[in-house]
Amino acid sequence: MANDPKTEAGGFSHRTIERNITLLGVLALVAVAIGGIVEIAPLFWIDSTIEKVEGVRPYTPLELAGRNIYMREGCYNCHSQMVRPFRDEVERYGHYSLAAESMYDHPFQWGSKRTGPDLARVGGRYSDGWHVQHLTDPRSVVPESIMPSYAFMATRPLSAGDMRDHLKALTHVGVPYTAEAVARANDDLKAQADPDADTTALKARYPKSQARDFDGDPRQLTEMDALVAYLQMLGTLVDFEAAAPQETAK
Repeated sequence: MANDPKTEAGGFSHRTIERNITLLGVLALVAVAIGGIVEIAPLFWIDSTIEKVEGVRPYTPLELAGRNIYMREGCYNCHSQMVRPFRDEVERYGHYSLAAESMYDHPFQWGSKRTGPDLARVGGRYSDGWHVQHLTDPRSVVPESIMPSYAFMATRPLSAGDMRDHLKALTHVGVPYTAEAVARANDDLKAQADPDADTTALKARYPKSQARDFDGDPRQLTEMDALVAYLQMLGTLVDFEAAAPQETAK
């Protein structure tokens, strides 16, 4: 009786289930459905799955335009933007990535391939001039680089379209741009790369924003300005040193 398949597993033995493809499929589907409900259902009763972190803000219009160029050129195919919590990655790239740092990314740029280095913490690591030279002639600063040249960006005027529409669209997916930020989007885009512009209001709307001529040519606003502005802000918003616990003096 102990080996009778009808008396095992509520009427079915493992052998019976494994030999009946239809029954196995139905039971597997039920198991996956139950597991999925247990994982997903609680999300409907919480406001957000991402804990907000001090310092994280939406992109400035110029940074957003640079991000669009970054995606247009497929930079995410060779560069990730996610430092995993492993010692080797933290020692090379910096503090591991926080979910909140990507909360305003639509879509996020985590990536899954590193032909080139991770860029999550590249902001402030190199000068504007280094970025311009690297994008213009990659092998002049990194001899082993296989990255193509993007020299055309230094002379191509930035044509970002009406950034007010872009910011307004992002507000519909939860990015907290204010009405003033939307209204001033086109002016903010130009002011951030103009060394002679008054950027007081811009920096108040976007804390830790960097305003200057990024491509080395203040005579015109180029795609290079926008892309370098975007790269220079990556990983700079959260102050990890201030958040780190202080060691007690002995």
